[in-house]
Amino acid sequence: MNDDQLLRYSRHILLDEIGIEGQQRILDAHVLILGAGGLGCPAALFLAASGVGQITLLDHDQVDMSNLQRQIGHSTARVGMYKVDSLTTALLALNPEVQVHGLVQRADTALLDQEIPRATVVLDCSDNYHTRHAVNAACIRHGIPLVAAAVIRLDGQISVFDPRQEDTPCYACIFPPEAEFEEVQCSTMGVLAPLVGVMGSMQAAEALKLIVGIGEPLTGQLLMLDGRSMQWSRMRTHRNADCTVCSKNQ
Repeated sequence: MNDDQLLRYSRHILLDEIGIEGQQRILDAHVLILGAGGLGCPAALFLAASGVGQITLLDHDQVDMSNLQRQIGHSTARVGMYKVDSLTTALLALNPEVQVHGLVQRADTALLDQEIPRATVVLDCSDNYHTRHAVNAACIRHGIPLVAAAVIRLDGQISVFDPRQEDTPCYACIFPPEAEFEEVQCSTMGVLAPLVGVMGSMQAAEALKLIVGIGEPLTGQLLMLDGRSMQWSRMRTHRNADCTVCSKNQ
């Protein structure tokens, strides 16, 4: 690290759990973020500020006026831009040392199999049930840890799925892909703006913990926030021996 980096990241370096070695791991890391919206914006901003060396943003959508209520990486002047381009502008303004790769594409299997093996950690910030399962399956195939979160109305949830750890569940163990599921989206159900900031920031924190190797990640746990009362609840999760995605019996 040079003198400017030592100053920029000094508050991390002062932490015994991180120090210079841990900050160097952050600088060397590559995080793939699926979704440049409500969750992806705060997650990407905190990861860029923290010095993650490479960030890949994957999103096919454009900035809409209705996004600005909660998607803090965008601005009124950038309405109509592709979200990955708009968020890239924000990230580079915050930290020009970060390498940002923007992919204006849908997250299909071929693209996920190309991009996920390059990542140190994957963040699922999407709002689509099918995409979440596709990302989870690809992370299992390539052995890359996944930090997944979701927010709707006044409720949020977050968990970490790490295929490098035996006997821990994947996303499909908790939310089986074959189960009937009613898709709910912000566009029809609404969302309290700051909650996506809370959960996206937590995704960034969990990603940094995985990169540096500190603390206890939310592996095998589903952490849920009730924004009405600001009450947190925690549920222990277990691998499904019959999971169609991660079970060795399949």
